[in-house]
Amino acid sequence: MDAENKSVAQMKAVTISREYGSGGGEVAARTASRLGWQLIDHEIVAQVAQRLHISEKEAEDNDEYAESLTERIFQSLQLIQPTMPVTVPIRVTVNSLAFHEARCRILEAAAAKGHVVIVGRGAQALFAKQRDMLHIRIVAPLEARIAYVMQRENLSREDARARIQQKDQDRIRYLQIYYRKHPADAHLYDLVLNTAILDLESVVAIIYRALEAKAKRLSLATGELGAVQGLPPYPGLPGDIRPPESAESSSI
Repeated sequence: MDAENKSVAQMKAVTISREYGSGGGEVAARTASRLGWQLIDHEIVAQVAQRLHISEKEAEDNDEYAESLTERIFQSLQLIQPTMPVTVPIRVTVNSLAFHEARCRILEAAAAKGHVVIVGRGAQALFAKQRDMLHIRIVAPLEARIAYVMQRENLSREDARARIQQKDQDRIRYLQIYYRKHPADAHLYDLVLNTAILDLESVVAIIYRALEAKAKRLSLATGELGAVQGLPPYPGLPGDIRPPESAESSSI
């Protein structure tokens, strides 16, 4: 194993968050192939179904999904009074918290094994404190995403836009409810990449280099990290900083 591959081998995972229609799933698959690592994506659905003893269809419907406040209120009311008529269909057998907890246990087991590329599912927040993981966000302008979904899913423009909006809303709500985070927060990631500018192979190449660079810094203490390391003080005060007024002049 050469030095480059040995360095990358120290890393446990790459997490890839994505705006729907940005090509993030394809980037994840190509990254896993490039690294020779396991892709953790749709198979999570089957594992959640098995763990919770439900159908894969029900697990799929709840993938990266969290009940809205309205749904949770109705569910609570129905649990208190099961015969209470409601107009919103509520699943009372397995709630979204159970799905979330099952999903987390599966992701934690995969991460412990190591050398995995995890797609979505809040992994960037779940593993935020682990330095041996690289967190990536894939984005693209709405128009580019509409074109992607129209072509890949054979949908009309209107249907593609509606699907993007629904999937994005589900993912935003999921992260906000369970982690109090917003997926667009750049501080959750080591790198944010725009597929409207970069082709997918270039994105994969950048991810690989970032993974290698982060791996080489694992041996450094947290206090040795950051942009300031190795930089000297400015030779003088920046022009937009005024020196403090003297006590004498401030009393005039």
